Amino acid sequence: MFGWLSNLILNRKAATAIGRPARVVRARYDAAVTNHDNRRHWAGADGLSANAANSPEVRRVLRNRSRYEVANNSYARGIVLTLANDAIGTGPRLQLLTENAEFNRRIEREFAVWSNAVGLAEKLRTMRMARAQDGEVFAVLTSNGRLATAIQLDLRLVEAEQVCTPDLTALNSNAVDGIVFDGQGNPREYHILKSHPGESVHKSRDYDRLLAEAVIHWFRTDRPGQARGIPDIMPALPLFAQLRRFTLAVLAAAETAADFAGILYTDSPANGEADSAEPFEPIELEQRALLTMPGGWKMSQLEAEQPATTYGEFKHEILNEIARCLNMPFNIAAGNSSGYNYASGRLDHQTYFKSIRVEQAHLETVVLDRVLAAWFDEAVLIPGLLPLDVGPIAEWPHQWFWDGHEHVDPAKEANAQATRLANHTTTLADEFARRGQDWETQLRQRAKEMSLISELGLAVADAQPPDNPEEESDDQTEDEAARAA
Repeated sequence: MFGWLSNLILNRKAATAIGRPARVVRARYDAAVTNHDNRRHWAGADGLSANAANSPEVRRVLRNRSRYEVANNSYARGIVLTLANDAIGTGPRLQLLTENAEFNRRIEREFAVWSNAVGLAEKLRTMRMARAQDGEVFAVLTSNGRLATAIQLDLRLVEAEQVCTPDLTALNSNAVDGIVFDGQGNPREYHILKSHPGESVHKSRDYDRLLAEAVIHWFRTDRPGQARGIPDIMPALPLFAQLRRFTLAVLAAAETAADFAGILYTDSPANGEADSAEPFEPIELEQRALLTMPGGWKMSQLEAEQPATTYGEFKHEILNEIARCLNMPFNIAAGNSSGYNYASGRLDHQTYFKSIRVEQAHLETVVLDRVLAAWFDEAVLIPGLLPLDVGPIAEWPHQWFWDGHEHVDPAKEANAQATRLANHTTTLADEFARRGQDWETQLRQRAKEMSLISELGLAVADAQPPDNPEEESDDQTEDEAARAA
């Protein structure tokens, strides 16, 4: 088994014994070479662990700068809002998949009523925005006696800096800035300040010790062992600053040029025959008036050269780079699709929508399933809400529905949907799920509509094929070109 290794060692010993040096192959990587040209570029590279690199002070600086940029930069604000709206939409909808259809509908209805009562969709959008600009967000499962529903469960959102341990004596080797872990790396306890450290009246350093079962911590894990999150837009913070600086510089240059109506200049040499004139002395001009100039002097009006032709190109490229760290296409980040055609728009959106689906799956596992389990724990205490013959709650299959993404060509998507259904490559459940809808609910509603249509004696319009087959073929050609690209 190890014959090749034995031969290698014996050959090396034999070569050394006869005085011939053994050859050792050393590989070299250009990226590992440090020289005068790249020394400054790699000066910030370090070997810190994930938690050491994301120290409390580093995260505090990143949070403050990210919040400042989102609050003052319209592009940053729009990008964060778009992320929250696209990922959460109008909120998730529960679908139970047990054998009891009537029970499924009743629980789905009760959960929907509770979700509206606590504002679950709005809180999830706030959590997504907080993760984008703060890097993480915490939600405490608590009881709210003022809810109008029988289930009093509620979510209290907590900002990242409120989770810390001011009492250093309470920390141990398994604690990381407000989170205590067990020996297997699972969160065991969270320390949450009773008041926000940024409050003007914040004086107390008292904190609550909450068990991990009562706290939801949502962040993106970029490195193994990472315990706290950093802002999603962190790599783009310097780019946001450059975008604002360039815009202000262009505006300042245009204002400076506009402040001067013209300048006086002379072609005469120094100490020539031109009349004397005080340099840099402003001259008040009357509107619509003819003027006389001093002898030997001419007037020239400044030409406006701002914004420069490269201004739009600069904004396009820097916004494209900003949006890349969020898997967001340029037209969504900029709110401008003027340079897109049908095929390029669909190609750019594929990566973005896939990223949204990944985020939704992560949200379901980390947040929604935890919330649903806590909701069931309280629901079992309400007589008559849950039947006794449906088995353990942990074995109830379920799924979450999200808002579907609108197609840029609804007619073409409808034709494709009809083709998939006709050749049995899809199901009604899958097609309705694409739109974030429950197929059973939609079919029951459609049956009611058809029954009422028949009762009223109304005619049902048949679906018509596209009026312009050439247009359809053009779309197919664009799709084929997109797939080839």
